[in-house]
This record gives sequence, structure tokens and C-alpha cells, in this order.
Amino acid sequence: MEKVMKVMVLGGAGFIGRHAVAALLKQNYQVIVGSRHPKKIQKRLKHTAHQCQSRQIRFEQMPYAEQWRSSLTDVDVVINCVGILRERRKETYEAVHLHAPMALAQACKEKNIRLIHVSALGLNHDHRSGFLRSKFKAEQLLGMSGADYCLVRPSLLDGQGGFGASWIRKFAQFPFHLLPSKANGKIAALDVEDLGEAIAKLVEFPIAANASQDKREFDLGGLQQRDLASYLQSIRMSHAIEPARHIQIPNLLARIGSHICDVLHFSPFSFGHWELLQHDNIPRVNRLPELLGRNPRTIGSAIITTVTTGLTVGETGMTSR
Repeated sequence: MEKVMKVMVLGGAGFIGRHAVAALLKQNYQVIVGSRHPKKIQKRLKHTAHQCQSRQIRFEQMPYAEQWRSSLTDVDVVINCVGILRERRKETYEAVHLHAPMALAQACKEKNIRLIHVSALGLNHDHRSGFLRSKFKAEQLLGMSGADYCLVRPSLLDGQGGFGASWIRKFAQFPFHLLPSKANGKIAALDVEDLGEAIAKLVEFPIAANASQDKREFDLGGLQQRDLASYLQSIRMSHAIEPARHIQIPNLLARIGSHICDVLHFSPFSFGHWELLQHDNIPRVNRLPELLGRNPRTIGSAIITTVTTGLTVGETGMTSR
């Protein structure tokens, strides 16, 4: 009888993690959900929780490989979906995005376990955001770890149940969209269900032991590439609502606003997002169709109506156009 592979999903009760769990269960894998709050798994996974085992994993307490070994018992593949948008107490960017994942990679290498690490598109060494810097450093060190790894870089995510995705959907309904004046970077939004399915496909995706780094990297995005203004308009138009008017705000003011959001936590918009919006956040080579075996789902309306009149907040005040 063929052995059923056992997959541990770290952050399995989160937005990305629970969609990865659902896709894995559909493919008949045994699933272990690693979470800092195992008691919340039942509530967040709802109908699938009874099909999973659970283990308590706290990244900020696991900076060394030996601390991971017992947690990886009988595990064939690990999927790391853990990430924090903002720091709190001992849950720092360095601890959660860097030290624990690198210790995990070392432990996976020792046990010959494949590690699927979920990062993000658009990262580079020039970022000033601690959130982005820590993720970029983790990517670099993972590439030198010697582990059997897959690096997953999704673009902006859409779907039910995500804090950021839900906030964007609500924001898109407003008749006016306040946008940073330099938010010109392109995004290739994808459905989180497609991401979950793609991650599940990587469990047994063939990768040679001596494969080059680019063969282990999976940039994932939807087929539509849009700037933030067009993306918000597409979400709005998918609900058959008349186009919103765009109000550009000075970039410095937007940056200050991002820091305020980081302090008050009332919005997912952060300093890291402010940085990302100024550069393209699209795949170099989109490997999502390759993993899915089909085209990704379309996000928003394929037809966008351009507003020719509106308001712009310029560097010296508000003008009409």
C-alpha cells in the first residue's frame, strides 16, 4: 500500500495557510496544522479542522534547528505560510521572518524534508521597511541553506477572509479613492484559492537535487497587470458600480499616513506597502499557469472605465482635471 505523504502547514489557520490546507486535503494528503494558537484552528478551518492534526508552533521561540526536530517527526513536507505585518513584543520581523525560518530550513535539510517557503514579490536590498528587509534576507539565506526548498512569491492576493483583501474590497466601494501620487507600480493580483492549489502542487513537484536557484523560485500572479488605481477600479466595476474618482495625495503625506497606520493598526496599509506600491510587483516569469495546468482566475472586471474628470491633490493643493 502506497504511503500517504504527511504535510505540515505552518500558519495553517491563516489566510494563505487555510487555503493551502483545503487544497492539500482535496489531493488526499495527511495534513498537520502548525499554529501558535491551536485552539483557534477549529474556528478558522471550520469544516476541515476535523481532518487535520495540529501542533503548537511559536516562531519567536524557535531560532535554532534543534528546537524544530521534534516538531518535524513523521513529516514529509513543510509549508511555511507564517508572516507578520507588524511587530509585537517578542514577535519581531527578525525572529519570525528570518531566524525561525532559517533554523527550520536547517532542520529540514538534516531530515531530508522539502520546505515550501511563502515570501512575496517585489523584494530587494534597497527597502527600508523592516518587514520587507527581513523577508528579503530570508530569501537570500534560504538559497544558500542546502535544503530541498521551493520559494513561492505571490503578488497581491484577493479572496474571502483575508484582512488585507477584505479591506481592499471595501475601499474599492468608496466613490473616491485616495492614492499615493507615486503608486505607479504594476501588480498582478491572484485569487488565494489559486495560490493554495499551486502550493499543494509543489509538494511533489519534480526538482532535481542540483537544480539552480531559479528552478526553485516560483513567481506567481494573475494574468492582468495593473497599477493600484486600475486594480481598485476593476474591483469596483465587477460589482456594476459607476467608476470612482481618484484623488492623488502627495507621496510624503502618504508615507506619513503609512507610519500612522503602523502605529494605530486600523488598516493593513503599512510603510512596507508604501514602498512596494512605487515599484512593479509582478512575476518575472509567471509560473502559476504551469502549476495549475490552466489559466488563473480573473480578479475584478476585465473592462475598466476610465474617469476623465476627478480631483487630484497636488503638492500645492487640490486641482480639478
